[in-house]
Amino acid sequence: MREHRQPARRRAARLALSLSLLPALASAYDQPAVNMGGTSFFDGAPLPGGPGFYFVEYLTYTKATKLVDNNGNRLGFPATQDISVFAPISQFIYVPPGAKFGNKQLGFQVLVPWVANAKVDDGANNAILRGNTGIGDISAGVSVQYDPVMGAQGPLYSQRFELQFILPTGAYDRNATVNPGSNTWSFDPYWAGTLWASQNLSFSWRLHYLWNARNNSPNAAFGNNVSSTQAGQAVHANFSAEYVLNPALTIGAAGYWLQQITDTKVNGSDVGGRRERVVGLGPAAMVRLSERDLLFFNVYQEFAVRNRAENSKFQVRYDHHF
Repeated sequence: MREHRQPARRRAARLALSLSLLPALASAYDQPAVNMGGTSFFDGAPLPGGPGFYFVEYLTYTKATKLVDNNGNRLGFPATQDISVFAPISQFIYVPPGAKFGNKQLGFQVLVPWVANAKVDDGANNAILRGNTGIGDISAGVSVQYDPVMGAQGPLYSQRFELQFILPTGAYDRNATVNPGSNTWSFDPYWAGTLWASQNLSFSWRLHYLWNARNNSPNAAFGNNVSSTQAGQAVHANFSAEYVLNPALTIGAAGYWLQQITDTKVNGSDVGGRRERVVGLGPAAMVRLSERDLLFFNVYQEFAVRNRAENSKFQVRYDHHF
């Protein structure tokens, strides 16, 4: 399906629509907000405190000064493209003590994001780009954690699988550019693993497949003749290398990657030139405050961006086991 010619102002707004900026989650033109660098060190390992309740809080600040087109170039319009967001996420995890079957442990999680502040400057008194705050799309999942494969010196490999759904519970305004919610369901299962090269050095990853349902109230920038949109399927991953300096401090590097693999649909027809891509990399650290408390720090810079806002990101994550 060929895109209709549009005035420059509407075209820029269409390219910048639906910037879902949530904690540890990247901004997107079509794709919903997903886990982009929110998890890193020891991602495939069992939770360190064993069964019980866990509370995890993510605090993320993201800043974008460039909206990128399909060729990796900065959009020429609007002249100012300054978007900064502060957004917490609260995650609740329950690992039932009696739900272990052989070497497999069942777990449940609910994640509640919130866009607390969205500052958008388009150089035109927000006539082109406008932000929206509020509760984001809640995600829920059920996981199976495998016991680590053990060697003579300690763990060698561990993995987890989770079926995760993103629910359209977030605040959504079809006339806004930055929205906490995507107004659609998504299915985002993953496989996470941690591989130990030695007692102190390990590598972790989390690989997702993302499928999105239709949005029957699409962003107004698509035009009045568009009644539905559907973001294309995508794969995305978090990855890290971690080195344990001492029992209290782990340092390393972390990153994330997303690639849209099918075209976005508008009114049921494929539209080319909108597939998204991003890579983020940066230093990371984990501090063990106590046997029940962990603190993570991540800094990311994005590059190789296509059809997305290019972000720099700072995140603090706190884990507590009750």
